[in-house]
Amino acid sequence: MSIIKPGVVTGEEYAALVEACKKGGYALPAVNISDVNTLNAALEAAATTKSDIIIQMSNGGAGFYGGPSINTMEMKIKGAISAARHVHMMAEDYGVAVVLHTDHANRKLLPWVDGMMDYNEKAKKETGKPLFSSHMIDLSEEALDDNIGTCAEYLKRMAPCDISLEIELGVTGGEEDGVGSDLEEGADNAHLYTQPDDVLQAYDALYTIGHFSVAASFGNVHGVYKPGNVKLRPEILINSQNLVQKERNTGDKPLHLVFHGGSGSEKDKIAEALSYGVFKMNIDTDTQFACAKGVGTYVDQHPEAFKHQIHPETGAPLKKFYDPRKWNRDVQKSMVARLEEAFHDLQSYGRSVCN
Repeated sequence: MSIIKPGVVTGEEYAALVEACKKGGYALPAVNISDVNTLNAALEAAATTKSDIIIQMSNGGAGFYGGPSINTMEMKIKGAISAARHVHMMAEDYGVAVVLHTDHANRKLLPWVDGMMDYNEKAKKETGKPLFSSHMIDLSEEALDDNIGTCAEYLKRMAPCDISLEIELGVTGGEEDGVGSDLEEGADNAHLYTQPDDVLQAYDALYTIGHFSVAASFGNVHGVYKPGNVKLRPEILINSQNLVQKERNTGDKPLHLVFHGGSGSEKDKIAEALSYGVFKMNIDTDTQFACAKGVGTYVDQHPEAFKHQIHPETGAPLKKFYDPRKWNRDVQKSMVARLEEAFHDLQSYGRSVCN
């Protein structure tokens, strides 16, 4: 018997889904979308595999969804809201639970979060449910006290609206849509490893306010880099879990942990992270490449259609090949295939709580 109905989950349903992941030893892929094609591909992959999914947007992705020619904060807010409403309209038909999340928002992007919260609060008042399941605030490059203090203030606003907060402690290497910077080869990467004491401090500040998750850095980076440039140390995650459990007398694995920069990670390290309470893994770089591979393969197969409306040798019309629905569909199919692999890696394939 299912415990959650298909569609967007928020509040208690979202918390129950997180606990189901942790108890079951699996995680959900967090899929960054930037348009309706990538959004529908994410939903299709979840339905095809009977797996729950996290659909998320960065500030840049929301701006692209809304329309990149109008590069204003208001457009980026409305782009995120538009995408969220699309998911609310369609998700139930796909038969799985969908988490709606927004990705990295540093200090300069807090107005983006503020604007989305205005819409969340309006939706909660009108329908009893916010638009988003959770939002991320990433102040990991700031002083720890400033990071945690600001996150606490935002959680005070989110919690009454049934919205969870994701925070980042330590610095995930690489750059994610304008937040962070490219990893320098040979640089001292000690900052890529979160200290368990920092996690305990965040736990103490947030756990009485509302639901939250922690993106703790354990050598993970955004993007895909050549082997040997960084070293994943998932044991940092269980050390943080154990410290909080011991010092605050909680149950097993009290932290809800997030694996940022999952693209290109070794599968054994992914499996180890799952055993430590990771319920979410970001794979934006891999899904971006899957999209590019899909359209690239299609162009290689039909090169004339991207240069001519009529075949220059045979005179045959090429409309059925250059129709955007044709090559966008190949983008979607390639992304779906990559997500099917991710569901297997994260051990969530066929485990929707709605089945």
